[in-house]
Amino acid sequence: MQIIHKNLFKGIIISSTALFFSCSEHKVVTPEEKFVLTDSLLNRLVIDTVRQANNKTDLTFSAKITANEERRSELFPMVSGTVNRVAVRLGDEVSSGQVLATVNSAEMAGFDKEVISAQAELKSADRTMKQAEQLYESGLSSAKELEDARNDYQIKKAEAKRSASVLRLNGGSKNGFYAVKSPIKGFVIEKNVTDNMQLRADNDKSLFTIADLSTVWAMINIYESDISKIKAGDEVKLSTLSYPDKIFAGKIDKLYNLIDQETKVMNARVIIQNPGFSLKPGMLGTVKVSASTSSNLPVVNANAVIFDENKNYLLVLNKNKKVSVREIEIGRKTANKIYISKGINAGDLVIASKQVFLFESLKGQ
Repeated sequence: MQIIHKNLFKGIIISSTALFFSCSEHKVVTPEEKFVLTDSLLNRLVIDTVRQANNKTDLTFSAKITANEERRSELFPMVSGTVNRVAVRLGDEVSSGQVLATVNSAEMAGFDKEVISAQAELKSADRTMKQAEQLYESGLSSAKELEDARNDYQIKKAEAKRSASVLRLNGGSKNGFYAVKSPIKGFVIEKNVTDNMQLRADNDKSLFTIADLSTVWAMINIYESDISKIKAGDEVKLSTLSYPDKIFAGKIDKLYNLIDQETKVMNARVIIQNPGFSLKPGMLGTVKVSASTSSNLPVVNANAVIFDENKNYLLVLNKNKKVSVREIEIGRKTANKIYISKGINAGDLVIASKQVFLFESLKGQ
């Protein structure tokens, strides 16, 4: 009986030992296990280097392109009248001094009449002064009469100058024409006038708006939570739907230190150089601002991070081309950057393409 129990005990031990070694032959690969990438596969992958944030962070804001307010001009009618001809269309490029429209104006004809009358009176006063000088030299008139003639000439001369200036400042010419001219080189970005349109001198709406678009403004909307991170001089990268592969660089030029009560945002202004006039007023864009922060965490592109079962991972590549799965903790994230508080160091190489497929392959081994 004791022999039977002893043999039974030995059988259990042998079976357990066999089961143990059998199970050990089918070990489970944990996410931390490493495997070596082939050169052909490595050449098809995107490898990123983990960078140190250096107390900088990328913030993303919406933006609207507007004309540079310091390089635009709104033109209002100086006189009443009827538009004779509009010489430009919306969007046209114009030069400084170019005639944009002409107006038939009775008011301008009155200015023209004043010039003609003043010039005639000046000629008469000139003749009278010369006669008074001759009479005084011959002793036939007094010094007072000569002085009066000279004073009258000076008055008539000043009046002629004033009337000519009024005509010129109003953009007028002879025959009662009023010319609307562009004071700057630029583009017609607003037009509120047509042929045969009736104009009044008290019209509060501009006829044309001309803007120099060699530089434009990008007006950024900054929410209250981000105001402390933004300052004048921060570098900016602007992208638009019209030019998705083109980045426009600039710096924040001005912060408008007030909050819009409806949108609860503060505006900031960025001056963007606009060679080729690619950017148009009214365009919408996305602005990335390299802002200051107290954080100095390692940072990676967001598309390199793998989320699985409520945890975050990176595939780390060492110098021997071995890949390991590294669990990380996220300190902070933006639209396309993730700042890592634990699990990775600056300088590490991470796989940033096909990483989900590789991760699943590791799990499935």
